[in-house]
Amino acid sequence: MVQYTLAQSPEIILTVSGKDSAKARDKAMDQLMELMDAGKLSTELDEGFSPQQLIEIKEPTIDTANGEDSITQAVQVLSNLATLKLKVQESGTEALEIRKAVDVLFTDEAVTEEEIARLKEGFKVLKNFAQANVRYQEARAKAEQARQVLDQALKSSDK
Repeated sequence: MVQYTLAQSPEIILTVSGKDSAKARDKAMDQLMELMDAGKLSTELDEGFSPQQLIEIKEPTIDTANGEDSITQAVQVLSNLATLKLKVQESGTEALEIRKAVDVLFTDEAVTEEEIARLKEGFKVLKNFAQANVRYQEARAKAEQARQVLDQALKSSDK
């Protein structure tokens, strides 16, 4: 179905089956002529009127795909945040212990090769924790917006 109106009388809506085409516009012109003949058209078209002057009415399309995409993306962002939070929590305690052990490098105390080897192994854990923590903080900022998208999507329409 396609609908047309006139610039001079936007309250007049002419509905024709099919898509916008020359044939559909001709059918709309026939409807317009019937309205004029019946005296139901308040606008005078003294200067003439052609099918090309009909204005197609396009219904505003609600972009549900875009809305669904934003919801899917929001859920993915929150899922990523959950994964990063677990990773930070799991490696946090061990990383803080290693961090305390790093202080021994800044003292005049003697250290053994074993302690240095343990520290070097621990640096990997410390690095992984620090990187995961940075990613978690960044993801948390993005997740605030994702949470708002979901809250909006979950709002009841009858409120």
